[in-house]
Amino acid sequence: MDKGISSRLPQAAASSRPARVPGARAPGAAGTRLRLSGDLERAALLAVADLREMPQRTVEAGFACGRLGEQRHAYTGPLLLDVLLAAGPRFDPVIGKDRVRFLIAVTGRDGHTAVLSWAEIDPRYGGGVALLATRVDGRDMDADGPQLVVPGDTAGGRYVSRIAAIWTGPAAAAGAA
Repeated sequence: MDKGISSRLPQAAASSRPARVPGARAPGAAGTRLRLSGDLERAALLAVADLREMPQRTVEAGFACGRLGEQRHAYTGPLLLDVLLAAGPRFDPVIGKDRVRFLIAVTGRDGHTAVLSWAEIDPRYGGGVALLATRVDGRDMDADGPQLVVPGDTAGGRYVSRIAAIWTGPAAAAGAA
């Protein structure tokens, strides 16, 4: 975990509202921040600039867009796993595999939501890559907000643009039986 970003993910208040990240844009800067919430030690509001402070990775990935056809881009940003680990997921230390019960829901400003399991992105299990892109083909995403990128998703359904919120927690908390 990067100590720089963890210091920027302050403890959440007792309410379910996420704590504000010091230096983050004012509430009037709509669309430039995402709400990180769920079963976390440090819920937060994050700007693209906050995500850029974390270790960055670049991946080339393609998918078939129903509207625009085949798309191929270079995406740069932190791993979703690193962002969530910096926020301190509340895994039960008594239950060794507690993390495999956790789901991750990523929602865009248009309402599109993609769900991943923690085990998909955890290197101890599936170890798949999921990236929160802060740059696409070298273009900064500050005005739009980050994009979820899941290389290998050939249909692109889990590519969520203009992320507004990321929630993580046990499947039971999401209403799963």
